[in-house]
Amino acid sequence: VLLVGDPGTSKSQLLQYVHKIAPRGIYTSGKGSSAVGLTASVTKDSDTGQTVLESGALVLSDRGVCCIDEFDKMSDHTRSILHEAMEQQTVSIAKAGIICTLNARTSILASANPRESRYNPHMSVVDNIQLPPTLLSRFDLIYLVLDKPNEANDRKLARHLVGLFARECRLAKSPIDTDTLTNYISYARRNINPIITDEARDCLVRGYQDMRLLGALTHGKKTITA
Repeated sequence: VLLVGDPGTSKSQLLQYVHKIAPRGIYTSGKGSSAVGLTASVTKDSDTGQTVLESGALVLSDRGVCCIDEFDKMSDHTRSILHEAMEQQTVSIAKAGIICTLNARTSILASANPRESRYNPHMSVVDNIQLPPTLLSRFDLIYLVLDKPNEANDRKLARHLVGLFARECRLAKSPIDTDTLTNYISYARRNINPIITDEARDCLVRGYQDMRLLGALTHGKKTITA
């Protein structure tokens, strides 16, 4: 899942909260992440002198969620590492005589800013996102988080921010606590196996065909892949 939106729309807070309630997950920043930090690194043990393989963020969040903030700030070399993990859900290592394939069956939740810092409604979603098409096509869902002026929402946000520094801090309580929500997510992943109906299946097939047709009209520049 990729979140793309204007600055100041709490994308980082959303990623941190997902990392907090996830039964298993890792939070990292794209600007401070390296290729070996995401996959695995080979080091020498200081005591034995033997070569040791240390897992990175994608491997440590196996069967969990890996939250990557500032995804657009990552270097091209670091982003290229994600191709295998997002498509094959594995990480292949061939370093210092160690050749292995590690599982990286993780969901990736990333956030990024548009190319011009703010989202340009006169441009398409693909043109606003400064990511290569090969990597962009590996995201199943892309959500736009836009900062639109709204009097009611702005007043509610301002009162919340001012309330953080008030003498009597009266913040709205969550209807469900963090531990209960985490246990609920763990239970749902173990026991709930949703099955779509025939009508939903036909609707998804028609929607995919329509998106493929839109890509054909742009001569393959914005083709949607499966």
